[in-house]
Amino acid sequence: MRIAMVGTGYVGLVTGACFAEMGLNVICVDTDREKIGKLREGVMPIYEPGIEELVKKNIFEKRLSFTTSLKEILNDVNIVFAAVGTPPDEDGSADIRYVLDVASEVGRNMQNYKLFVTKSTVPVGTARKVKEVISEELTKRKMDTKFDVASNPEFLKEGAAVKDFMNPDRVVIGVDNDRARQLLERLYRPFVLNGFPIMFMDIESAEVTKYAANAMLATRISFMNEIASLCEVTGANVDNVRRGIGSDKRIGNSFLYAGAGYGGSCFPKDVKALIKTAGDHGLEMKIISAVEDVNSNQKRVVFNKLQNAFNQDLRGKTIAIWGLSYKPDTDDIREATSLVVIDELLRAGATVKVFDPVAMDECHRKLGDTITYSPSGCEAARGADALALITEWKQFRLPNWKELKSVMRGNVVVDGRNIYDPAELDSEGFIYYSIGK
Repeated sequence: MRIAMVGTGYVGLVTGACFAEMGLNVICVDTDREKIGKLREGVMPIYEPGIEELVKKNIFEKRLSFTTSLKEILNDVNIVFAAVGTPPDEDGSADIRYVLDVASEVGRNMQNYKLFVTKSTVPVGTARKVKEVISEELTKRKMDTKFDVASNPEFLKEGAAVKDFMNPDRVVIGVDNDRARQLLERLYRPFVLNGFPIMFMDIESAEVTKYAANAMLATRISFMNEIASLCEVTGANVDNVRRGIGSDKRIGNSFLYAGAGYGGSCFPKDVKALIKTAGDHGLEMKIISAVEDVNSNQKRVVFNKLQNAFNQDLRGKTIAIWGLSYKPDTDDIREATSLVVIDELLRAGATVKVFDPVAMDECHRKLGDTITYSPSGCEAARGADALALITEWKQFRLPNWKELKSVMRGNVVVDGRNIYDPAELDSEGFIYYSIGK
């Protein structure tokens, strides 16, 4: 079986490389010639643990290749996956134009049966639009070539995407006929052999499942951040509360950690898109709307604590930021809390020094030279009045507090992810601020 993977971002590149690792012949397609050229040489456009080794191995073994032309390879593949971006529009809706562009190209050029699978995160009803676009193109060509459309949403976590693909909690597939189901059953046979659950359902349910899953996880995060705010004003400790409720099997521990808000390419835009989709159908998503509001406010919590530490006057202060990416093990800074904190600090007249193990280049592309990029965490803290942890990279977990105290000008530490021991910092002479304690 040969498949085309259109789009070489996180989803497309990881999915294509992992399918190739399973023995399939995969052709990844992208209109960005520079990106495709680098991928052919084994140069990755993203930071993702394990992906570089996987791509290079499968290029060498001739199961994975790259091209800029879907037209040229279209009639040599059985399945076309659309894994292109669906960025948020100004009204919060998911912009599916790139998915429909792929559908249009398939309709203009297909000569034999194709299964078109949406891998991108798309709102419910997108599969119907894809089917309409392909049908219109075939009608223009006076072709009656058969095709099917399916939905196969991804559930990959950045920083663990390869592992998630190879060891999924479940594979969700939306189909509307037996032919499409049989093709996808064959495609995912290795996962069935390994005992991972494959869930077939109608297409609309599959499309909603992706958004519902991300909205639920975002809800747990915002819920815990609201509880953290309550803990702060009542004298409770959010870590104790988390352990208390997380031990309930009906609730569990996952995504119950208080912090500085969620970010990334999925949760923010998917929450917005779900709200917009519901609005288009005359429904108000009250809980999900509140989740978004809570998260927006939570991203300012670290800045607010810094302001409080300096009596609402940050002019002339130097603030060190540890962590720029929205989560560890990725260089993705989309919707990252760090960007909100940095912006607020600069507006308040502070000088900002930053360090992140992998996201510095991405941050520089976005913010330029408005801040100082340091070669290490210690150098970022040198001469700083305060240190703020935004991203809980492993290398930040056990810092040398004595060394930091000796190089910092001040002694304020704001822990945006609750990873430090308050007693330890107090014993080293730091003034420690956390979330929900």
